[in-house]
Amino acid sequence: MRFLLMLAVLASALPALGYDLGTQAPAKPLSAPPAPPPDPAVIRQGGDTMADAVYIPQLSDFSTTGTTAGYTNDYDEVCPYTGSTAPDVVYRFSPQADIVVAIDMYGSSYDTKIYVYREDFELVACNDDFYSDWTSKIENLALSADTKYFLVIDGYGTSAGAYILTIVEYVPCILDCPGGFQHENEPPLVDGYVDNWNGGCNSPPDYPFQALPSWFCGRSGYYLSASGGSSRDTDWFTRVIPWGGVLEVTGDAEEATYMFELGPQNCGSVAVVQSLIVGPCAPGTLTIVGAAGSTVWYWAGPTSFWDGETYEYDYILYTDYWAPAVEVENRSWTDVKGLFR
Repeated sequence: MRFLLMLAVLASALPALGYDLGTQAPAKPLSAPPAPPPDPAVIRQGGDTMADAVYIPQLSDFSTTGTTAGYTNDYDEVCPYTGSTAPDVVYRFSPQADIVVAIDMYGSSYDTKIYVYREDFELVACNDDFYSDWTSKIENLALSADTKYFLVIDGYGTSAGAYILTIVEYVPCILDCPGGFQHENEPPLVDGYVDNWNGGCNSPPDYPFQALPSWFCGRSGYYLSASGGSSRDTDWFTRVIPWGGVLEVTGDAEEATYMFELGPQNCGSVAVVQSLIVGPCAPGTLTIVGAAGSTVWYWAGPTSFWDGETYEYDYILYTDYWAPAVEVENRSWTDVKGLFR
């Protein structure tokens, strides 16, 4: 069973190119070309403004596709970027009972931006970049029964195009640190936090790394930097490859989290050798092969830069595999033969 799980995890490992190891969200490029002019035929389909928003009857398991191209630019919010002139599309919904949802734009073809208004037009949630390809997601959004809401699907700058919208009931992942695991003990994340704990190449001039123990409970998360930029906590580790030349690092997290093997071991040229995403409540194993006794660099951190409030989440790592003992029943050879009569 473990062998099959390893095959599945290795098959889902991501390519090792183009990953950002930094703590602060990179500057976004200006979007181009300009959005196409409004198309009256498209506008007549409805959903161009709150007045003709498309109704979503069921929130717990909703998925649809569409396009913002050809619509008009009616709305914009700071999350954290403003100045959007992209066309937008509007949906509306009114849950029959209190519900917590996740609104996901993963798979969309352009740089999306989404926000939710209450019926009194007060903004209740907003996200621009959740995924590394600039698509958006709002998770853990609490909605009240018998209240009307509007969802605006917009774009960064002038970005427009085909989108995929998925809304599901949000079930939080909660991990408890197992007994015997070593805690990271990093100071709490706050706005303006300076990571001098195990920030590795992101924490000059000391470049602190942490030796990864066999069983480890870590904490990561999101915060605003001293300059006000969207930031994330990145944890850098060292670990010696054991006898046999194979190191397996298994992890899980309450939020989607990257596990990276890094190299070369030089802060001026370090890059991702291999990667894996674990969580939320979805464990995976990263297999590192090298000379026994050699040291590897290992990295753990969020897959995105959060646009919302500062908060932390837990993750666990372990490098030793164990399985529960299986009880066996003693039988004589006569008893065994009797099973086949």
